[in-house]
Amino acid sequence: MLTSLDTPYADSRADALSFALGLARLDALAVLTVPAVPSVELRLLGASHQVLVGSFCETVACLPGGHDPLPGRFRTTTGGWDYDFTATTVAHDGDAAFRRTVDELRDRLADRTDALTGTFPGSPHAVTALAIAAGTPPGELGWRTWHAYPQTREIVMTRSRLVSET
Repeated sequence: MLTSLDTPYADSRADALSFALGLARLDALAVLTVPAVPSVELRLLGASHQVLVGSFCETVACLPGGHDPLPGRFRTTTGGWDYDFTATTVAHDGDAAFRRTVDELRDRLADRTDALTGTFPGSPHAVTALAIAAGTPPGELGWRTWHAYPQTREIVMTRSRLVSET
């Protein structure tokens, strides 16, 4: 699902993103309950994203004070799940390459029922996108996110995976 968000773009830099598990639901600009996995909510925030899976909550956003910076890798066990998170940032050399990459991402996810993409006013390339990972085995759930920053031509990409301990 592709949606235009009616709010100022709150993220200013890739290195301003924070990472938190277990936060309460933050005010969302758009929410997608994934039809194939109804216990999953993909949530676009003015400051990036949340993914809710039952009582589990991952937040990657520009959060005020006291939250951990975005790690390159993080693993933990929580609520009956093994959780694995990775994040990478790609900086594009020129505007054309950055725009092409964001356009391709937006087009690839636009009609998926298990993906949520938001464009912010001011630039069609100010994008936050979330998508359920295809082909995960039973007892696992994975998702990917993309956070595009046109002012710095950076795209932060995350991969998350939950594996049932049972």
